[in-house]
Amino acid sequence: MPQAASVLPASRVPAVPTVDPATPARAGAGMEWLGLHRGPLTVTDDFAVLDDPVEQDTFTRSDLQGLAPDEAESVLVVQGMYCAACADTVEAALQGQRGVRRAQVHAATRRLTLQWQPSQTRLSDLARKVGDVGYRLLPMQQALSVSERLRETRQALWRLFVAGFCMMQVMMYAWPAYVTTPGDIPPDIEQLLRWASWVISLPVVFFASGPFFASAWRDLRHGRVGMDTPVSIGILVTFLVSSAATFDPAGPWGTEVWFDSLTMFVFFLLGGRYLEHKARDRTAGALDSLMNRLPEVCDRQKAEGGYESVSLRRLKVGDTVRVQAGQAFPADGELLDGVAQVDEALLTGESHPVAIKAGQGVVAGSFNLGGPVRVRLNRVGPDTRFAQIVQLMERASTERPRLAVLADRVAAPFLLLVLLAAVLAFAGWWQVDHTQALAVAVAVLIVTCPCALSLATPAAMLASAGALARRGVLVRRLQAFEALAGIDAVVFDKTGTLTHDRLQLRRVSTREGVSEAQALALAGALAEGSLHPVSRAIAEQARKAPSGLAPLAGHTERAGHGMQALQDDGAWVRLGSAAFCGVEAQRLMPDGVPVVYLGDARGWLASFELQESLREDAHEAVCALRELGVRTWLLSGDHEAAARQGGLAVGVDHVVASASPEQKLAEIAAMQARGLQVAMVGDGLNDGPVLARANTSFALGHAAPLAQAQSDFIVQGGQVMDVVRTLVQARATLRTVRQNLVWAAAYNLVCVPLALMGFMPPWLAGLGMAASSLLVIGNALRLARR
Repeated sequence: MPQAASVLPASRVPAVPTVDPATPARAGAGMEWLGLHRGPLTVTDDFAVLDDPVEQDTFTRSDLQGLAPDEAESVLVVQGMYCAACADTVEAALQGQRGVRRAQVHAATRRLTLQWQPSQTRLSDLARKVGDVGYRLLPMQQALSVSERLRETRQALWRLFVAGFCMMQVMMYAWPAYVTTPGDIPPDIEQLLRWASWVISLPVVFFASGPFFASAWRDLRHGRVGMDTPVSIGILVTFLVSSAATFDPAGPWGTEVWFDSLTMFVFFLLGGRYLEHKARDRTAGALDSLMNRLPEVCDRQKAEGGYESVSLRRLKVGDTVRVQAGQAFPADGELLDGVAQVDEALLTGESHPVAIKAGQGVVAGSFNLGGPVRVRLNRVGPDTRFAQIVQLMERASTERPRLAVLADRVAAPFLLLVLLAAVLAFAGWWQVDHTQALAVAVAVLIVTCPCALSLATPAAMLASAGALARRGVLVRRLQAFEALAGIDAVVFDKTGTLTHDRLQLRRVSTREGVSEAQALALAGALAEGSLHPVSRAIAEQARKAPSGLAPLAGHTERAGHGMQALQDDGAWVRLGSAAFCGVEAQRLMPDGVPVVYLGDARGWLASFELQESLREDAHEAVCALRELGVRTWLLSGDHEAAARQGGLAVGVDHVVASASPEQKLAEIAAMQARGLQVAMVGDGLNDGPVLARANTSFALGHAAPLAQAQSDFIVQGGQVMDVVRTLVQARATLRTVRQNLVWAAAYNLVCVPLALMGFMPPWLAGLGMAASSLLVIGNALRLARR
């Protein structure tokens, strides 16, 4: 069972994993940076533990794209966050510090991505800076992250329970005043009811409202107004004025008390925040559930035989591990025996099991659905594809989309206007009806909190990223949703994108007296040992033929020309180019047709025409894009004939053939100059510059190196229809963001005048603010179910 992290008192610093002294301190060797170490957790007052090289290896990388040689990137959890303003506070505390290149906090996941220079600063110093503004940094570990969310959930439930219980009690004491006429209740009984309400309101103010006050105090200490500032002022002023009226009914504040409204709107605020917290956990959990797939330990084969249970951090390349039925593979490796039924949904989005035979590769994070199997590891720790996926998802989840930045910029000055409006409302109502002045001012403070505005964009985009990840589409940059939703042209590369990586044998031509089966048996025997795609296609077809492979000896290969071997009678036979095989000019195939020749001492023996096989869903995807109003291009380096044939088969609108990488870039630039918003779809291997130049981009297939990919979206299963599905999801995402922003604006436009006119008491203002945030979160969660 995972061990829970200790709950830290306010004066303590982060819990960190203990170090196994038997574990070598080698950079990049551990798995803990993935959040998978579940050993004992200790608590220490020494920030310097974050500087320990072994501990840093659990949450810090220095080999990522975009990092300078002297830079590193750490992923940490921020403890104590409650809203988007908290994220701004943490970022402000770190930005500008010596050695900090970038600090980005995602409010929904509470994760900090920190790019920093170890030669210029230490993590312990940066953790102290964050501690000075009232937050704590924890290593990005799943055990700590889950434990932190459970701790916050328990505290939120306790505060909600206290507020709800006290609210009911206060309402019970306030009820007689609502149902009787003035003078019906004796003064001493009325004063007793006020005192009882005051006593019962104390836990609401000093315990249940603690997060509001803590957040507001942090902001005010650093000269800024946060989203909890108006709420805290409203709670405090209401309590102080009601307390003054209770202690001195004949004083300047009169006899009006607002303990019922106070406890009610605190209860509604906490209820809304708790539901919002649960919804954010569901949003973040969509990503966490994909990232938390590896086992805690695995069975490693010992040198003398038998197996030992070891932590994943102790695995090395070359180790042999045993994976039981239902377990996930702990690292990438090669299946040693038998046949395994493997669930690779994380990598491909494919829900059906895949049969993996001995000698084939398995990847970390995929599940063994059959019996126990043995695997020899060839990539461990951060070198596995699973590790690259996790790193990619972590980086994407902390990015701040443009619309979110814009919303936060609007929210900051809006809060100052809220405070000013509350003061003016109090002053105005004091002249009209001083008994209502306080209630109106508090209602204005509470109803105008721009929480919904700040949640509108990140909640929707994170929900969509989680939904796409479950289908095998990884989102590298959240702001790409906005670009993708507006595209009107999709440009496809051909090889490896609209076609499979493998070639197929299309036709065999032979000289007189030689059968197709004989030619195929000779060619297959020559091609058997080659890794060239053409050779693999011929050898695969020959193995399927009834005649099998011809017996040949003395195999030799001339790079760039072909293969040669000897037949039983000592005569040589060759497979390769026309010149190498001695093919006559009249036997040559036209340019642009993939062909390989078979020849012997007499000359031409056979020709093997090949073709690329189209992906099964390529034509369907192009048709679906056309229905969505998107034009399609095929941009290929192939000869005109091959490119035109491929374009015609899938039905694209335009074909550009024989394009060099420079010409591809120029073509994309020309399309953009004509006003087109372009999405580029490639294989992620040899078209990085073109992917980077397009407005947004996709990389298809298993071959793309995730950590270095230039694309915004990575389609791991290689299905072209996933491009269409992602486009539909992006449009739905942007539509949801706009709905959320419109709702947040409309809510304030309607409720602020009502509060200013005195039609909205404080308790109703608290209910409205909570409902506004919940509506935004709920609307975003619909995207996770698409």
